[in-house]
Amino acid sequence: MLTSYLATVLLIELTPGPNMAYLAALTLGHGRRAGLAAVAGVALGLALIGLAAAMGFAALVAASPMLWNALRWAGTAYLFYLAWETWRDEKETSPAGIAGGPSGKHRFFLRGLMTNVLNPKAALFYVAILPRFLPEQNASLHDGLLLTGISVAVATAVHLAIVLLAATLHPLLSQPERLRGTRRVLAISLAGIALWFLRSSALPTG
Repeated sequence: MLTSYLATVLLIELTPGPNMAYLAALTLGHGRRAGLAAVAGVALGLALIGLAAAMGFAALVAASPMLWNALRWAGTAYLFYLAWETWRDEKETSPAGIAGGPSGKHRFFLRGLMTNVLNPKAALFYVAILPRFLPEQNASLHDGLLLTGISVAVATAVHLAIVLLAATLHPLLSQPERLRGTRRVLAISLAGIALWFLRSSALPTG
């Protein structure tokens, strides 16, 4: 069961999603330190969602179509917001303005955290997928926390790999025209992910 869970988590994390596109765009635009700060925020966000799910929030969402729809629309809206910010040139967060500054790291940490608090892909995983790997009888909080810890560890490893790869490419793509083109491709990817999630997560009617 644990091997199947690990394989499932890894497969989901390797599937393009908001974290992958956001971390790549951030690191290409602002460098490795910004990407690493965001990875820390992403990990905390995933842990908070997993903790809430393990404590019963997943069951509450699954039993309430209104709450699920509210979360999916909020998550979709936030993905579109990230796509817009990735598309446009952010003068206030230019590399010269944030290089090495603690305020820049703090900002990107919080952005990574918010990206996952409202990450529809993460919410769908913890609400609909993780519970399938819990014991059918007498599942405990410990079981939920253990699976959450594994998923956060796997996700963080994948996110670190994305940041390090993007940081390697950063010198090649740091020219304004190349960077702008890359950011816009990633922005379109984020918008596509938002549309896909909105469609795939709709509750059946009738």
